[in-house]
Amino acid sequence: MGERDRTDDHVARWAPIVSDLDPDIEGAVTRMVFFVKHIRQVREEFLAASGLQPHEFDTLHALAGRHGTAAPSQLAADLAMPPNSVTGRLDALERRGFVRRSPSATDRRRVVVELTPAGRSAWRDAMDGLGVEEHRLLGALDPGERRTLSDLLRRVMLRAEEETNRPGGPDS
Repeated sequence: MGERDRTDDHVARWAPIVSDLDPDIEGAVTRMVFFVKHIRQVREEFLAASGLQPHEFDTLHALAGRHGTAAPSQLAADLAMPPNSVTGRLDALERRGFVRRSPSATDRRRVVVELTPAGRSAWRDAMDGLGVEEHRLLGALDPGERRTLSDLLRRVMLRAEEETNRPGGPDS
């Protein structure tokens, strides 16, 4: 085994206490938790320094993911939020000049939300900054290892996304 990280110490501390502890499961889960905490902290720090609130970035990101144009209902679905909450976000982003709302060309009762050049720039700057840390961390792996990690995590997430055989799931 190569270098030790804080998870190795965590597993070593718990192994004598929990007799059936699987060190590989405990190590993988603990490392994933620490990884997510680290990325979340870096994200919060970077967004604060860039002048974007996390919810503003999330909304711009959802809009950018729809090629810069979406209905508010689509954004609400993408963000898993009630439509009235998205309206408040869009009001604030429109005041900052990051989005523009206009009547739909096909149905005047509907509204289309578009990223403005300033909104696209703010989103892109944040994406670029956040990506630097992701690339730094995952740069510890070669491209084949990154693909393997992604594939392994996909298998784990497919299991997590199953509705059956889960504590509290429909078949419990």
